[in-house]
Amino acid sequence: MDSPQDRITGSFTAMPVPHVVGPEPGATPASLTGRARSHHTLPEDLLREASKRLGIMALMAAVLWVIGPLLGHLALRAMLPGDPRWLRIQTSDVIAAVAVPVSIALYFYTRKSQRSPQFILDLGLGYLVVNALALGLMWHSDPTAWNRAMTPEISWIGALVLIFPAIVPTKPGRMLVVGLLSASMMPLGMLIAQWRGTWDFGPASNVLLMHYPDYLQVGVGVVIAHVVTGLGHQVTKARDMGSYHVGELLGRGGMGEVYLATHRMLARPAAIKLIRPEIIAPGGGEAADLAVKRFRREAEVAANLRSPHTVELYDFGVMENQTLYFVMELLEGMNLEVLVKSHGAVPASRVIHILAQVCESLEEAHVRGLVHRDIKPANIHIGRLGLENDFVKVLDFGLVKTMTGTTGEHSMATGAGMTPGTPDYMAPEMLLNEPVDARADLYALGCVAYNLLTARPVFEAPSVWAVMAKHMNEPPVLPSVRAGIAVPPELERLVMDCLQKSPANRPQSAAALGRALAALAVPRWTQEDATGWWRNHQPQA
Repeated sequence: MDSPQDRITGSFTAMPVPHVVGPEPGATPASLTGRARSHHTLPEDLLREASKRLGIMALMAAVLWVIGPLLGHLALRAMLPGDPRWLRIQTSDVIAAVAVPVSIALYFYTRKSQRSPQFILDLGLGYLVVNALALGLMWHSDPTAWNRAMTPEISWIGALVLIFPAIVPTKPGRMLVVGLLSASMMPLGMLIAQWRGTWDFGPASNVLLMHYPDYLQVGVGVVIAHVVTGLGHQVTKARDMGSYHVGELLGRGGMGEVYLATHRMLARPAAIKLIRPEIIAPGGGEAADLAVKRFRREAEVAANLRSPHTVELYDFGVMENQTLYFVMELLEGMNLEVLVKSHGAVPASRVIHILAQVCESLEEAHVRGLVHRDIKPANIHIGRLGLENDFVKVLDFGLVKTMTGTTGEHSMATGAGMTPGTPDYMAPEMLLNEPVDARADLYALGCVAYNLLTARPVFEAPSVWAVMAKHMNEPPVLPSVRAGIAVPPELERLVMDCLQKSPANRPQSAAALGRALAALAVPRWTQEDATGWWRNHQPQA
């Protein structure tokens, strides 16, 4: 099963989200995409974080099960000098020897298991009872226990019953049952000690009188469980946006977050991108209102893009706290950044196949007067669509800029103080803050082609400023020379044309670039080639 992160639509500027195909430990997208989620269930990401905390608790318990008995032996030696009993193996040592591997096993299970986080948390409830039993047996295993005064006390079990619901979200009803079972382990340990003849504490009712404080702790633990799960339900309710229920967190970056989402009626999976209001308009007030208006206008334009190679925008809007959101299609595959990092340079025929599809997407946007301004490998997705492999989708058209905005009112992407683009893929005119048109996207696409052919950026330098200076002033080295590989000369010339400093010397439109790519005398990348690649490199997709 693909993890949600494998199928996410893309990333915000400065917020890359991997598009890796394959299962992610603990991921359970079917719970969100296959059925409507209950409002009484905590969000998946919160459950996963809780399961990790459970693992940490188990690891700490394993350490304490080692240190506790060891310190007990050392204390006996200090209090009774010359008494050889401190070297003897006690019943408590045997109990600890069993508890340690159980705790370690749970720790690794929380880290490696493919089971749902909720199942792991339910397993943690059983672990709490097992630990309570071990503590009850250990506490009353000492043959000298009959010398102990019969006074009410709060035991380690009472402490566990308080700590557990505060760290691991547990439904109050379950916490009540598990808490009562756990608190009863101390009385059980006393009864076993009496049966063994190691402690004669009188009537059986004394076991409850001695440990009634633990039962009071159970009540407090139930209250804590109610508060913690209530907060989780508030998070779930707050994440509901219109027709969509927002599920687990998939990525976080400088501009905001990306969540898995499900349409309430259609059960259609989607990705929701949230843009924090302070990023759009740091000062708030009128600036925030203006930014929201720009967002609505430009999102409406982006939503009307119909190229099959442009990621589909289902919905967009503004929440009560002025957070902006996009609801976009969920894709299967990976972006080009992941492709190059994971598999190295891409064959020339496949590069042409990818670029041609990007040109189709860009041409429609350019005809409508839009410039993407952030074409880069992380914003170009490649994967499977239906029965077709290596199907390209261009991402993040939600933050495009109108060409007319260069001489008039700035768009949301620039007027709000954001820096559009990525230095490794920015055209010189963008870096110089000059008027920008469609040819800036073609320069960026040339940088993408260079990266695909060589697995390296066009320019490398110690700092961002040095990279920007090279884009403005230095001619790039030929891809074949840079990577020491054979590149079809006609493709290399076309890539270098896209990388011309002056927009006038580049291809003048995405359609012209697409026609030039189609005319190259290079063997075609076929569906058979694409299917074979995916079968060999990502068979689990």
